[in-house]
This record gives sequence, C-alpha cells and structure tokens, in this order.
Amino acid sequence: MRRLLPLISSHPGGRSAMTCRYRCGDACFHEVPNNSANDYVGDVISGALSRRTALRAGAVVTVAAAAGATSVGRAPQARAAGPAAPAAETAARQGANSPARGLRFTPVAPNTTDGVTIPEGYAKNIVIRWGDPILRGAPAFDPEKQSAKAQAGQFGYNNDYMAVLDLPGELHRQLLVINHEYTDEQLMFAGYDPAAPTREQAEIAWAAHGLSVLVAAEDPEAGKLTAVTRHHLNRRITATTPFEVTGPAAGSKLLRTSADPKGTRILGTLNNCGGGITPWGTVLSGEENFNQYFAGGGSVTDPATAARLKRYGIAGAASERKWERFDKRFDVAQEPNESNRFGWVVEIDPYDPDSTPRKLTALGRFKHEAAEPRLTDDGRAVLYMGDDERFDYFYKFVSSKRMKRGSGRVAREHNRTLLDDGTLYVAKFTGDSPSAEIDGSGKLPEDGQFDGSGEWIPLASGSTSYVEGMSADEVYVFTRIAADKAGATKMDRPEDVEPSPRTGRVYIALTNNTDRGKPGKAAADEANPRNANKHGQILELAEQWDDPAARRFNWRLFLVCGDPDDPSTYFGGFPKDEVSPISCPDNITFDSYGNLWISTDGNALGSHDGLFGVATAGRRRGEVRQFLTVAKGAETCGPIVQDRRVLVAVQHPGEVDGATVEKPASTWPDGPGKLVRPSVVSVWRKDGGDIGA
Repeated sequence: MRRLLPLISSHPGGRSAMTCRYRCGDACFHEVPNNSANDYVGDVISGALSRRTALRAGAVVTVAAAAGATSVGRAPQARAAGPAAPAAETAARQGANSPARGLRFTPVAPNTTDGVTIPEGYAKNIVIRWGDPILRGAPAFDPEKQSAKAQAGQFGYNNDYMAVLDLPGELHRQLLVINHEYTDEQLMFAGYDPAAPTREQAEIAWAAHGLSVLVAAEDPEAGKLTAVTRHHLNRRITATTPFEVTGPAAGSKLLRTSADPKGTRILGTLNNCGGGITPWGTVLSGEENFNQYFAGGGSVTDPATAARLKRYGIAGAASERKWERFDKRFDVAQEPNESNRFGWVVEIDPYDPDSTPRKLTALGRFKHEAAEPRLTDDGRAVLYMGDDERFDYFYKFVSSKRMKRGSGRVAREHNRTLLDDGTLYVAKFTGDSPSAEIDGSGKLPEDGQFDGSGEWIPLASGSTSYVEGMSADEVYVFTRIAADKAGATKMDRPEDVEPSPRTGRVYIALTNNTDRGKPGKAAADEANPRNANKHGQILELAEQWDDPAARRFNWRLFLVCGDPDDPSTYFGGFPKDEVSPISCPDNITFDSYGNLWISTDGNALGSHDGLFGVATAGRRRGEVRQFLTVAKGAETCGPIVQDRRVLVAVQHPGEVDGATVEKPASTWPDGPGKLVRPSVVSVWRKDGGDIGA
C-alpha cells in the first residue's frame, strides 16, 4: 500500500498565502458572506426516506418522476437520464486492464518540478507569455520599461479560461479567447510597495486584466501552436474597455453612477475566471472575485446598502491594490453602485474586433466561476453557473427565445438577444440516505453512493420577480440575497461546470471547503460528505428526462478527491489502486472520447497542481490519470483537449509566500534571471498521433 501523501499547507486547499491575498482577497479567511438560515443538504437528508430501489438499478435516474415531479416539454415515456448502474459497471471492469481510450498515456507521477512535466513521448511549447505583443504597434515586453499603453497592446496577466474557435478561411489557424483573472503586483514590478502603489502601476494592472483575443497558427505536422502577433482579429479587453449593459436590469437605478447616470455603460471587466462558448459563436466570461477591488464598505452608513455590500464580501476600509486612490469608482463610499456593475457574465464577439462587449444582467450577479451553455431540443439556450464561495449556490438560466441557425446578419442579431430574456433558477439539492450514514468521514452510505434528487427554484423572469419582497431588478443585482430568500441549498464552492457533449450530464467541480464541520458551520452532508474538506469533489447532475429546461434533476458524486489510500476518497467505483491522486478540482472540460479532464487549484497532497483525465462511462468509469503538472506556485487553468493537442494556461507561477521580482520562487518559463511570466502551453504527441488514443 502506498503511503499517504503529506499535507504541506495550512491555507485552504493548499494555496499559498500570496495567492489567497491577490486572487480573492483572502476570502476564505473572512466571515462567510452567506449567513442565511437556508438548508444544507444534510439538513434535508435527516428526514429522507431509506434508499430507493430505483437508484440501486440506475444511479441517477428518474426518481423525481416517481416522487410526482413533472418534466418540462417531454413525455413521461421519454428516455431516462443518468449513468449506468455502478454495480454493472464494476462487474464489466473485471479483466479490463487497458486504460480508457483517450487516456492511453503513461501517467505523470506527483512531483514538485519547477516546470511543466508531461508524459513520455510528448512534446510542448509556449504559445504566448504575459507581455508578448498581440496588437499592431505594441512593443516587445521589457520588464524594466512597463507602461499602461504598452500593456494594453500586450497579452494580459494570469491567463485563466481559454476558448478555441475555428477560423474560417485561414488554413491551420485557430482563434483563442483567454481570460486574465487578476494581477500580482509583487511579481510584476521590481521594488513594489503594497502600501504605496503608484498610479502607473495601477494603470498597468488595469490594462493587464480582462481578456485577450488571439489568432494562433497550427503546425500541420504536429500539435504545436504558435501565437500570430498583430493579426487583425487580435484584441485586448481591459478594466477600462466600455461595455454595454443588456437584459432586464439595464438602466436600473441600482446600476447608475455619477459617470453613467443611465446605468447602461460600464467601464471594464474584472477578475474574469471561467467561461463558455455559445452555440452561436460568441464567448462568455464570468466575473468572479470582483469584491476585492472595492474599498469603503466599512464606512457605508445606510443599513440596507451595508448589508448588501457585506453579502458580496465588501466590508473593509481599503482594498489590497489601493485603486481607490486613483479612481473614486473603486470606493463604494463615494460610488455605492459601482460594485453592482461587476459580478456579471460578459459576452464578446471574437470575430468582430470592433464590437462592444456586453454585461448580461438576466444571468444574475454573483461570483461567476463559469457560464456553460447547451441547447434544449427546441433550440432554447440553457446556462449553468456556479457561485465560487463557501456555502453559496448553483444556478441555471433558460432562455425564452430559440436560437436561429445560420451565420447571416438576421440570425446573428437575433441570437445576441437570447441571453437577455428568460428565467433564472437556483438549485435545491436533496439527499436520500439516512443522516446517520453521513458522519463526516467520507464513508459511503449503505447503498454505495452519495446521491439524491433536486429542483430548480425560479428567481426571476424578465420584469417578474418570484422572490417575495424583492423587485426583479433587485433579484438580478442582488442574486445571492434572492437565492437566500428562495431557500436554495448551500454548496461548497461550486466552481467550473461542464455539460457532457455526449450524454448531457452536467459535471460540477466543488473545489474544497475547510470550514465544513467547524463549530457553528455546516456539518457534512451527502453532497459534501467530509468535514474539513481539503480536497473537494465532482458532482454529476442529470436533468429529468434529459431535458436541460427541466424543473427537476438527480445527482450523485462522481469523484470524492484526495489520495487513493485515504478511505474517504471515491473514484466512481473504480479500483483505487489504479488511479492518480487528485486534489482540489477547479476547471473541467471534455475530450472527443467523452472523458472529463480536470485541472486543479491548490493541490493539498504535496504535489504541484496538474491536469487529469478521467473516464466517465463504460468499464473504466472513474479511472483518473494525471497528464501533466505545472511550475512551482502555479495553478493549472483553462484546459482545452483537442484530438492532437492539449492546451493549458499556467497561472501565477512563482506565487509563493515571500516571493518578489527580486527574490523569485520560480524560474519558469524562461530560466534564471528572467521574470516569471504566466503563459499558455501546448502539448502534443511526438509521433503526431491523437492525444491519448
């Protein structure tokens, strides 16, 4: 038996204190914003019936229908939703020694190498680094001559989510859209003084936030990808780029400021984390830990305003970066509505560099980790969204209009309105094992599964609010408070979410929650089965009748992460001695074989963060294999798994406690004596074959 891997960090999920400080403003060390009395999953479980025989036969099946729930737009005899029975899958695995297709590589062992470690037989290259010029006229990166003007034409900092789109008419080229989540000024500027930042440093940071649109060239003989600098489609969107406000809350008095008295035009986007590609070819990006950029919350005297700010984590005097010294909009005591203008999903058209990006108010305002779309059978758009906070919620939006096919002007103009009109829902989860079987240890209940059912609670649709005591505008702008009132289920940091393109099942990364089970905090429940949860889990959700617009769903935990030798872990029923250790799942994606790929953030097992592939179906379901690890202090972000290449965004390399430009903790990617730079990496098979085939 392998020895349990050591725990090396006292910070939540294994992050360095430096990362917690600059990325989310030490959110896990502040009071939990959600102080509502809503149920935890475990509270509901305590009154649940014994295990249903239907789930023994089919895991996530139509139990909701058996309980009297009705489906939306699909007859009861329609196909059932849910994975095959775990018992049948386990039996089918007997004698199966070959890895799942798409995962046939030699797994990378857990390690602490200061670089990107990949399997034997694979090669890699740097696609683009922070500061590389992407717009015409932008200079080459010079760490000693940084300027806001230069940065506005260069690749931004801390690359996160990535979208890859086809580029019609340009052979062997692809179009990339990449988020830039946050800046770490201590690793950007020599001699940086956190107590006295300069205006120039603040303006460089504004320009380093946002998104980059970038054309990349493919090597026709291999999987190598190279940035095409100064292409006419290349674009930078920053913290000062004008955005149009659309949807039902556009023009609301809650969004009006002295600079924008109409509440329809917002400057910039901040802390862009996960995202998604719409079926009509635009890209979505979620604004996550926006609260940390705002000061003055503690000096607001109006009780209602102060309570709203506190629910969104804005309660302190000064911000970490001190931007309020250079622009009053970052001081809520002077501009109380400015913070309401962040925390949205934004939409951009990467094929039109002159288009105005939009903030979509119909999707609600919270710490958006992601916004992953799919279509109903009749063409309506459905988006799944997680609020990345301890004990916050999981959401869904269903559009009222149907998508028009085609690329003509009429179709494009119609489709750009789909996310402005529909119904916003929040999830309520129910477990079905007796509460006595959920003891906080992670031990499986007697039925062998952590699972249950749930419902989508409507919050608002257009100008109609379904939340007592709140107007529709208030629901959209203060969505967390609306979900509190609606009785949603508190979750453990729901981060990225991805519907399977093969099955339609929705996979949700719950990264960790070390507050679980602490005095005065929620104890373990069936969806979050471990107290002091350092390692997180992956939840699998099936909509009733496979209908994305359904009002009922069923769920089960697919992975309970950690060291396989830890008895609290679970890998879809797959034998633990055949899987790679995995901790703190964050971003997720699918390959063409239907395998789920998971990047990690804050590995609490002593190894650097990495990228893992896991089979979701068939006899190898639950088989986890590690594909790569990233540099010291870094996080693996935005994975893209194509047939011939894997792309990862290596975020915050060298972000280790005490590190500075003068005293770097990493030499990646360019070696000793060079500035540590977040970068995008491409990996491919040396023989030119498909990844993992």
